[in-house]
Amino acid sequence: MIGLDTNVLIRYIAQDDKKQSAQATNLIEAFTSEKPGFVSLIGIIELVWVLESCYESDKEEIVNVIDTLLKTKELVVENSIAVQQALRIFSTTNVDFSDCLIERSGHHAGCNHTATFDRKASRIEGMVFVS
Repeated sequence: MIGLDTNVLIRYIAQDDKKQSAQATNLIEAFTSEKPGFVSLIGIIELVWVLESCYESDKEEIVNVIDTLLKTKELVVENSIAVQQALRIFSTTNVDFSDCLIERSGHHAGCNHTATFDRKASRIEGMVFVS
């Protein structure tokens, strides 16, 4: 298995650099379900951040990109169930994707809740504002 850095994912998704996008496309499209690529949780979080901050992607575009990665048989997404659940929360709330994933990762690790100083993040179930 080959791990994919965020910049490779971005070049593949955005197709905005002729040379690097072609290299990313060749790499990613060579994966198979028997020999998949790997996307880490950090890579997912960075991908969302780059899409929001650099490409000004809206929530719907981001949800579609992450959902496509999750459904691609040629890729293994770390803790994909938590990512999928976080994506559902993100798509229906005004909470940052990273906070949704932090809460879902904690939940899957057996945490009763996740403590936060972020009032916006505390709006989702499983996050508790520390006062």
